[in-house]
Amino acid sequence: MAVLLQMMYASLFLLASVALASHDPEGSWAHPGATLEGCPTSCGNLSVDYPFGIGSRCSRGPDFNLTCDDTTKPPTLFLSDGISEVLDDLAVSYQDDGNLDKIFSTSFRHTILMKPGVHVYDWSFKPPGRSFEYIGQTALNITGCDLDVYWVSDNAGTTTRACRTVCPDQASTEMVARHRCNGTGCCSFNVGGLDNGAFHLKFVQGHTKINNGAGSKSNRTAPLWDRISITDDGGVMISWSIVDQPNCVAAMRDRTAYACVSKNSDCYDTGEGYACICNDGYAGNPFIPDGCSNDKGYSPIPSRADCTRRCGNITVEFPLGIEEGCFAREEFHLNCTNTTSSAVLLLEDFEVTGMNIEKGTFEYNGHTRGQVEQISGGPILFVGYELFSSLQWVAANLSCLEAQLNISGYACVSINSRCVGVNATTDYSFFEAPKEDTYVGYRCKCTDGFKGNPYIQNGCRDINECLQPNICKGNCHNIEGSFYCTECPRNTEYDLDKMQCTTTKQHILLSGIIIGLCAGFGILALSFSATFLIRRWNTNVQRQLRKNYFQRNHGLLLESLISSDESANDKAKIFSLQELEKATDNFDRARIIGSGGHGTVYKGILSDQRVVAIKRPKVIEQAEITQFINEVAILSQINHRNIVKLFGCCLETEVPLLVYEYISCGSLSQVLYADSSNGFSLSWDGYLRIAMETAGALSYLHSAASVSIFHRDVKSSNILIDEDYTAKVLDFGASRLVPIDQTHIVTNVQGTFGYLDPEYFHTRQFNGKSDVYSFGVVLVELLLRMKPIFTSESGTIQNLSSYFLKEFSEGGITGIVNSQVLEEASEEEINNVASLAVACLRLRGEERPTMKQVEVKLQILRSKRVKLCQVDARNGEQTQSMLLTRRARVARRSSTMPLGDRDNVASTDNQ
Repeated sequence: MAVLLQMMYASLFLLASVALASHDPEGSWAHPGATLEGCPTSCGNLSVDYPFGIGSRCSRGPDFNLTCDDTTKPPTLFLSDGISEVLDDLAVSYQDDGNLDKIFSTSFRHTILMKPGVHVYDWSFKPPGRSFEYIGQTALNITGCDLDVYWVSDNAGTTTRACRTVCPDQASTEMVARHRCNGTGCCSFNVGGLDNGAFHLKFVQGHTKINNGAGSKSNRTAPLWDRISITDDGGVMISWSIVDQPNCVAAMRDRTAYACVSKNSDCYDTGEGYACICNDGYAGNPFIPDGCSNDKGYSPIPSRADCTRRCGNITVEFPLGIEEGCFAREEFHLNCTNTTSSAVLLLEDFEVTGMNIEKGTFEYNGHTRGQVEQISGGPILFVGYELFSSLQWVAANLSCLEAQLNISGYACVSINSRCVGVNATTDYSFFEAPKEDTYVGYRCKCTDGFKGNPYIQNGCRDINECLQPNICKGNCHNIEGSFYCTECPRNTEYDLDKMQCTTTKQHILLSGIIIGLCAGFGILALSFSATFLIRRWNTNVQRQLRKNYFQRNHGLLLESLISSDESANDKAKIFSLQELEKATDNFDRARIIGSGGHGTVYKGILSDQRVVAIKRPKVIEQAEITQFINEVAILSQINHRNIVKLFGCCLETEVPLLVYEYISCGSLSQVLYADSSNGFSLSWDGYLRIAMETAGALSYLHSAASVSIFHRDVKSSNILIDEDYTAKVLDFGASRLVPIDQTHIVTNVQGTFGYLDPEYFHTRQFNGKSDVYSFGVVLVELLLRMKPIFTSESGTIQNLSSYFLKEFSEGGITGIVNSQVLEEASEEEINNVASLAVACLRLRGEERPTMKQVEVKLQILRSKRVKLCQVDARNGEQTQSMLLTRRARVARRSSTMPLGDRDNVASTDNQ
């Protein structure tokens, strides 16, 4: 009874706190820009960031006002409703660019005290405020005796029994019943796909007949008889948004209440409101002034000279340190238990067993899963890998160019050192997607011919290569950063054992015999060689021609670029012409799988059995060869699941050949305009996912790759579909790399009519917004199933984008949308996609959204549709219907030939 009273007092305390907070005057809430000094930033082991706050003046509004219950151990954190306990940190710092919604998990428990003579009880649960929405699903445990639990659908007006509890013959405790929860005193059922995030339950008591003493009055005094307890099993996921305005456009009209107050922050719509995010290259909290910043925490000069650099048998070199003033930044502060031989060196909870300063790695005991995201609450500087006891670190979350602009904070201070960018493989195992490379930051390395510590003055020292065994077949001479060899003097030879030149012994007789035999074999070989001379002459001419082409196409430059990029995980390969001729049966015409404006594509099988697409471009101007080589080196490093992989090239022909990943199922254009009799088509959900994946690939090229890349020829025929119906963007024949300090490039007009940006056509200045315009045309194709240039019923040739914009402005969009889209998509989805296409097709590039914003919008539309399909799947529908239409599924089951063999199309320009 004492425990029960304590629980009731705690609940009353929480509810009273919430009630007081909800009646605070409007002026007591902390609006953007208001000071948060003195506000608690944690509750127990959970951290809290604005717009959340503990206390009304510390949060943005009533929904974000939290309560910390210090009477529990550890203290517990509750949302504004007083019953939803927060289980995760409410921190918005260092968020990923792809984060659509802020999501955290909660747990709740509610008790209904039963009254004599009352047998029916109702209970409704709603999100703790307009700013929140329940997502996913959870399991509810209902504890009580002799109950029928019903799920009440307020929208449909139906009641469905969810579960039932029965009473045991003997009294049972609530803890035992909840632990088993098998219908005896406790029952459980799943809750998911909630309407507006709320649900309504009805409890009816009295279905069990009383006999043999079951349910007797003595038993009915137990807690199982006098109350109904409702708890979740495993937590409930909640997403949050700023909902004081419906979208970003409306929010930015009132700057006094606009949430995205930090410089270098941006706003994106969430569907129910809006949220804020730091721009690319910045991290932090976008909801507070100056919350988004780039990494400036590195100090290249230690403040102390008498630093202890040993911990047991491990040497701790700068920029790391174990004493104050001896490390370059707080995240590099290590803890040494003592300085004896049995000392333990710690980095947070990692026991360091070794380190390599030049490689930027730690060895440690134990292992971590995926990326070690934050240490000491700072930026992401440490990266670990599953199954490997190794951590890689970077000096700062900056590119080399950004780091070198701030010379006072630049880490590579040693002469003969250089900056190296570090990529890490991020594990998206939660989504079961392939791993992708992401840029982490930079580290320093001694240049070739030097070794040591590049982070201190004169730390890189010359390597004496002459100490390496058998590096020269003669005398070795070391010079700074390199070495050179000279031949042994006359009458001496190089001794492999002694590694020096020694005097040669004279064997006259043996030498005479050898000379005689060599002369005889020489004459014999000369007679045979005359027979093959003419035949070999032709071969040598071809070999020399290939060599000349290789030099003219700057093959040495590409080899240098490939060998110098040590950060690349999968380097480009320079293929020989002989290897590609063998792969394509000497470029047999039967191997042609496509041709278009930029060249011809052949299907080939390499010696390692990889199936590839080999592209023979049209003539490239000699002045553009150097730019072409640099683009091959960069594009071959792109590793994105929605971009066709460039394996390498061949430079032994007049026009270089490109070797791509082979995609078997043709292009989006072929699927859109295929004859309906072939039985293959995609559903609206499939097209929407392909559009989202394509936008993600273009956004990656624009902003997430190490060098910004403009595609310059986005069209439906350049979006391939693989055997898993995943989008693959290809054809970089017109692409251009963009330096980090430029926003556009001036070129001759290139592209495909119907997709060409009008602003680019007039100004000849191409930027990322030109790719956005072309993508907008692709969205219109998905809605209307019409080609970019088409002939109207009157016989006139029309531009699809102009036709679409005219119909949209007149409110007639549903009259021109394809019938399949009208059948499978809701009117809201059609209007949202049409509005996004209109935004992409604006004449002024500065008024168009970025590809990142387009991707986020499509992800929101896609996530809403997935939620709806999950509800349908629970009612018995197959999840495969999200991808293929019924006609396509029947065709795939009945066909004996794969789609890739029927279309025989891969990695091509198509039309």
